[in-house]
Amino acid sequence: MSIASIMVALDTSEAAARRVGLAADLARRFEAALTGVAARKLPSPGPTGDLGEAQAAYDAERAKLAGELDRARDVFQAAAGGDLRTGWRQAEDGAEAFLVRQARGTDLLVVGRDAPRAAPNAMVPDPGAVLMEAGRPVLVVPPGVEHLAAARIVIAWKDAPEARRAVSAALPFIGRADQVFVAAAGSDARFEGAEEVSELLCRHGAHITMNLLDAPGGAVADAVLRFAKREEADLIVMGGYGHSRLREWLFGGVTRDILRASPLCCLMSH
Repeated sequence: MSIASIMVALDTSEAAARRVGLAADLARRFEAALTGVAARKLPSPGPTGDLGEAQAAYDAERAKLAGELDRARDVFQAAAGGDLRTGWRQAEDGAEAFLVRQARGTDLLVVGRDAPRAAPNAMVPDPGAVLMEAGRPVLVVPPGVEHLAAARIVIAWKDAPEARRAVSAALPFIGRADQVFVAAAGSDARFEGAEEVSELLCRHGAHITMNLLDAPGGAVADAVLRFAKREEADLIVMGGYGHSRLREWLFGGVTRDILRASPLCCLMSH
């Protein structure tokens, strides 16, 4: 398996340049094309009795959005460099909805986990929503991270379709890693088939160790993060578990906690 196309979400924050730089490094490593994506909805018009004022307010918001998209494109072009095959896509649309639609044309999505969204019309897509809806592996980049060597990888294994898809998506990284740790945590860890997954990855040429982790009180996310820190890992691979209710995504505890707290990049699949 290979990665031929990478798509990175853009906004106008300082973190966006670091995220593009990380994605550009991956594109060079895998000889992939890199596409920047940015979108934001216009806010709904407030109540007004004056059509002229309403039109003026709408025009001002559209001009503001056009400026934001221009700045996001400038950030992308500057951080990506001139030695890659690049593309750019933008829209007046919801950040998640537009990115999810564009995901049909890429192998890997790169999104930030920089801060809670300040407004429903923010340009920053919610990584959880993208993960659950895009049908593509998502690399979630935490605040302050600007490079991913993926030299030491922890696979947070659970015998579920989401984890199997995540491992398949991670094979291009796994094949280049110095060390890969297959880690199952919790009271049922020994029944999750980590041995078979380890054997499979060995056949792919990876350097594998299998690990069964204690998770006191069922705190699987804490156990995985402690283990990753101890082993000096820089990438966590795992399934993303959740379901939708009333258009809101409800995440399993491990997915929610890792999305919120991991200091490492996480490659996740739903």
